[in-house]
Amino acid sequence: MKAKIQSEFEKRFGGEGTFYASAGRINLIGEHTDYNGGFVFPGAIDKVIAAEIRPNDTDKVRVYSIDIDDYAEFGLNEADAPEQSWARYIFGVCREILKRGGKVQGFDAVFAGNVPLGAGLSSSAALESCFAFALNDLFNENNIDKFELARIGQSTEHNYCGVNCGIMDQFASVCGKKGHLMRLDCRSMEFEYYPFNPEGYTLVLLDSRVKHELADSPYNKRRASCERVAKRLGLETLRDATMEMLEAVKSDITAEDYFRAKFVIEEKQRVLDVCDALNNGDYETVGKCMYATHNGLSKDYEVSCEELDYLNDIAKECGVTGSRIMGGGFGGCTINLVKNELLDHFINEAKTRFNEKYGHEPKVYEVIISDGARRWEE
Repeated sequence: MKAKIQSEFEKRFGGEGTFYASAGRINLIGEHTDYNGGFVFPGAIDKVIAAEIRPNDTDKVRVYSIDIDDYAEFGLNEADAPEQSWARYIFGVCREILKRGGKVQGFDAVFAGNVPLGAGLSSSAALESCFAFALNDLFNENNIDKFELARIGQSTEHNYCGVNCGIMDQFASVCGKKGHLMRLDCRSMEFEYYPFNPEGYTLVLLDSRVKHELADSPYNKRRASCERVAKRLGLETLRDATMEMLEAVKSDITAEDYFRAKFVIEEKQRVLDVCDALNNGDYETVGKCMYATHNGLSKDYEVSCEELDYLNDIAKECGVTGSRIMGGGFGGCTINLVKNELLDHFINEAKTRFNEKYGHEPKVYEVIISDGARRWEE
């Protein structure tokens, strides 16, 4: 990938620039907890968006995407927003740095990536984080702290790409650390690194390659359920709710709202249990929590789908340590923690049986927990 970027940069702009990269991410556990003031537990992975970038002494940005085979050129004022949706991510990062009083000048860039698209691994956050880190290094002497770089990516999504996302994806992409997951408190924004070196295990994603389009907005409906229950409990979010509190108001709320809140309260505890288990090197407990999360997302939160439940069932039958749906739901991936000696059998079973039932194989991605945004010097 690096050689391809180098060759394209030389061809388009002559000479060479500096290389930067930022990672896609997984979230081991802690789903739909971010907007409830809870914890998430992501890590950066060894799939990246990489760019070669060089200041060009103008007020224009000239950038080429190898993967999309498209070129964009734009100025740095608000009125200069490019039409191409991919280029708006880069334009947005430039604008958000400038809005915060940072410096950005014209530059040339070529980028490419190996973060699978549409698999819920946050390729857009990797793109934002790569350019935010690079522009901080090239024009701002690295004076913008990493958390602010993540916020710059999040604000880019909100203000230039029309996605009202939380902070987790950009945070994981910027702050990722090799061999560590991160527990992020979505209320206080404090975070802690936890070692994740599961010797004898592989982390593997199975991408169902399905995405169910839904008539209503399931995300917003579930968020509203959680907010109604929190209000009934006199709380700002479900972060401080307990199952005892929920049981006490069960007769005053709908069954749907009860089950949505039940999942969030139990998931909050599972993240903390996984932290303790990782400190003890206890991957069996981590796996049990993953299965419990899948069950909750499928039955209580109702954001799974038949295909993902089927992949989860196959994992269980193959003796996989932990498996769950990853991401918002209704399609996408399962994340699986698999003992190395079971890996080949599990992948073969999943491919064969899924193909027999749905007419196509799931895509398989093995992932390693890696560093986030950085100068790419290897």
